[in-house]
Amino acid sequence: MMNKIYITLITLFIFQVGYTQDYAPAAGLPGSTAIKYDSSVFVAWATGIDLSRGYINIENPSASYNGFNYASYGEPEDALGPASGNSTDGVVSLGDSGVAILTFKHPIINGDGWDFAIFENSVTDDFLELAFVEVSSDGVHFVRFPNHSKTQTTTPIGSFGSIEATDIHNLAGKYRVGFGTPFDLEDLKDSVLIDIQNITHIKIIDVVGTLGNKGGVDSYGNKINDPFPTAFHSGGFDLAGVGVIHHNPNVTSLENLSYHFIRIYPNPTTSYITIEVQNEMEITLKDILGATVLSQTIHAGSNKLSLESFGSGIYFLRTQGETIKLIKE
Repeated sequence: MMNKIYITLITLFIFQVGYTQDYAPAAGLPGSTAIKYDSSVFVAWATGIDLSRGYINIENPSASYNGFNYASYGEPEDALGPASGNSTDGVVSLGDSGVAILTFKHPIINGDGWDFAIFENSVTDDFLELAFVEVSSDGVHFVRFPNHSKTQTTTPIGSFGSIEATDIHNLAGKYRVGFGTPFDLEDLKDSVLIDIQNITHIKIIDVVGTLGNKGGVDSYGNKINDPFPTAFHSGGFDLAGVGVIHHNPNVTSLENLSYHFIRIYPNPTTSYITIEVQNEMEITLKDILGATVLSQTIHAGSNKLSLESFGSGIYFLRTQGETIKLIKE
């Protein structure tokens, strides 16, 4: 009986130590895992994005900023290509619980150490807007990285409160602008829904930092307390780029094969566009807020698509692996 009690106490002690440990500190400090945007470890960057923006205040959907109740800062394509150290350029805001799915020319693989890194645009080391990270090998089945937030859950952080990087693990947004939060696919080696040697999609989901019913929780079931509400056009996680560290350059992701055979004209347009493709494919047209306004299958060859019923403005045509900016005049 005493042996059982002793073993139980040891188990509880080990769990408690793991649960209360400090994680890596802010960029530039000893022990930090932050990777600078211009590091030579990056071999590629995201080439495609599918964006679904969230409200600027999910607890008050009617709240608006400049006439929009959804996040509206930046354009989807701003998250593609290399990140930078600039907090205002090359950034797209997700909004509360907004989702961005990134694709790549070559599949990401599980190498030695970190495999990719995600960049946010925080201007300080402690104003951290966080996001869950999931990966997929087929664009359908996604697996989330195990994550942990040790930030207190007694008092809301508020719109401009502070979070310590040492309290955050495996959540994107841990580091300030110009420094990526790295992820290791080895963490997901036991997942049966994905092949960690063939990751084609990365999904980034804004963490809603409220302590209320709509708040996000970590892998331990803890509420994740981060700045909330952020009821302005740049609310929620601000995606600045996804850098690839390990990939398979000998394989081209199927998501990207068709891009090289697409021709779209005229652009800008006043009434219609013609889309020329080599293979049949699905296309999706989204407005500047990320809302889907059209989804259909187009056939190989020339396809005429009417935009006459849509208002003037900027739209994004999502094909297999690429997002193309369209202007309706």
